[in-house]
Amino acid sequence: MTSIPDDCQDLFEKETFAHVATLLPDGAPHVTPVWIDYDADADQLLVNTERDRRKEKNARNDVRVAVSMTDPDNPYRMLSVTGTVDEVTTENAREHIDELARRYMDVEEYPNPIETERVIISIEPKRVSHFDG
Repeated sequence: MTSIPDDCQDLFEKETFAHVATLLPDGAPHVTPVWIDYDADADQLLVNTERDRRKEKNARNDVRVAVSMTDPDNPYRMLSVTGTVDEVTTENAREHIDELARRYMDVEEYPNPIETERVIISIEPKRVSHFDG
């Protein structure tokens, strides 16, 4: 297993937006911007979304994913991860989206209506590249 380098972990403490690429049923790529988190103990990237959103359906159908992000303070500093979906779970997903809302929006609770249910997509890194610009 490949880990996220220590000198890149601060990207998960900032308002860093990531782009997550999943695969559509016909094999075409689907890319969407997301809030991103990292579980250092499990060495997994975390994406919080709603059940039945396109990226969630794709992640359940084909576990191959890619994630890229640039440092909001230095657009020449980047991290790119190719990996596999380890799990899609509802466990703690509501609390997790509130944590992300605190970081990204500076609010206590995620303000948007939840149409279905929140899920966390856990991504195991297989290949990691980074550039410190």
